Amino acid sequence: MTGTARAVPVAGPARPGRRLARRAAAALLAALALASTAPASAVAAATPGPGRTAASATSAAHVAAPAASTAGGTFQQVTGFGGNPGNLAMFSYTPAGLPTGAPLVVALHGCTQTATDYYRNSGWTTLADRYGFAVVFPQTGSANNALSCFSWFDAAKDSRGTGEAESVSEMVTEARALYGSDGRRVFVTGLSAGGGMAADLLADYPDVFAGGAIDSGLPAHCATTQAAASGCQNNDQRLTPAQWGDRVRRAYPGHSGPWPRVAIWQGTADTTVRPVNGTELRDQWTDVWGIGQSASATRNLPAGTTESVYNDASGRPAVALYSVAGMGHGLAVDPGPGADQCGAGGAYFLDTICSSYYTARFWGLDGGGPATPSLPAPAGLTATATGQDSIALGWQAVTGAASYVLYRNGTRVAAPAGTSYTDGGLNPGASYTYTVAAVDAAGAVGARSAAVTASTPGGPQQCFTDSNYDQVKAGRATQAGGLTYALGSGQAMGLWNTFTIHTLKETGAGYFVLADGQC
Repeated sequence: MTGTARAVPVAGPARPGRRLARRAAAALLAALALASTAPASAVAAATPGPGRTAASATSAAHVAAPAASTAGGTFQQVTGFGGNPGNLAMFSYTPAGLPTGAPLVVALHGCTQTATDYYRNSGWTTLADRYGFAVVFPQTGSANNALSCFSWFDAAKDSRGTGEAESVSEMVTEARALYGSDGRRVFVTGLSAGGGMAADLLADYPDVFAGGAIDSGLPAHCATTQAAASGCQNNDQRLTPAQWGDRVRRAYPGHSGPWPRVAIWQGTADTTVRPVNGTELRDQWTDVWGIGQSASATRNLPAGTTESVYNDASGRPAVALYSVAGMGHGLAVDPGPGADQCGAGGAYFLDTICSSYYTARFWGLDGGGPATPSLPAPAGLTATATGQDSIALGWQAVTGAASYVLYRNGTRVAAPAGTSYTDGGLNPGASYTYTVAAVDAAGAVGARSAAVTASTPGGPQQCFTDSNYDQVKAGRATQAGGLTYALGSGQAMGLWNTFTIHTLKETGAGYFVLADGQC
């Protein structure tokens, strides 16, 4: 540490309009970094205004201006955070009332962008408000690279203890001191050149970062010189998973684990960082984890996105590859008020899917996911409809829990102090899925419980009288071990055969109850 760190409130520039977006698009050459050999003045006119400002901590870093805030949170510059050998600027966002012991996310912008751009458009501030964590936004500038790219391709700047990599590590140290962040839950993400640097940081500092996300980025230490950068962006490097993994293992010799959990986002139509980079990243980090390259599970997400998950030996997700069909080069965002939406459109912020939301869940920032929880999941969660617009829930107490967080359909809806809650204001005849997690005295959210589903009564109700065999065949009941159970309510119906007859009433979408003699 050199000097005393202080927070300097700043007011970010206005969001770029269409003309500025076109200028930014023209500025980002096919090679993310190759233009850095040109004099800064040669590209200054093509670079967005904020990106033309050097990130020097000895110049603009000490200029004070009014703070930028959202929903009670504060975005500001922090100076004096360390030796700063990479000549970067540090910005941070902290939600109002952030408790100590909260997670920390480091978010690296892409070429021609600034920390303010990423703060406004990436969606991370929305998620920080929702889930309760601080965000650090490092910023480089034209003094370091003519297009304000992070130097993911320069061994003198992206290795442990050197240059920009060391500056980011110092920012993490400073943020932990300022905000009391949980050192076990520090994550890094980045777009494009920022994604390449994020991959390098995961390799350089696996003792600092619990997880990472590379968005339209490059494998860790793919290039060690600027001349090799374009080849990484455009071509298959024809390395085996073990060779890719060795590039991570050599970055911090002697480290044998634990390793960060890594999310990879790649558009199939990206012509700046070709889709092969997503595959190479998958090969690299699955090899580091000692797991195969065959997915443990896949699922379809919005906007033509395919999620492929690769589990570790304990069955927890270690690596996830998200392939977005038809998406070009940029960060996937999905502006809107929905629980799975976030971000704002702009140059290299592409309206498809909220990648930051799914990354946060993959890391466990929502209280679930693969991150190591501080408290175990509550057992015995039950959900019972108590009216057309309400469902009563209950669960077993967790030792050490100060409170609980209840999730409906994946979104946090309540924070009860006890082990019961009635969820009201629901729609009649609708099904809802719930999970619950315990919260310790420091505010850390533990693992989520197994999900349960309940339906509110109401709407058109139909009755179906049939054999247990045919009820199962029609999807109104399930069978296990030769016994039959009503779908939704789980009521026992006896043997699974063609002789036992029951009447089922559908009281909600996909929710059936026994109604013998009632219809």
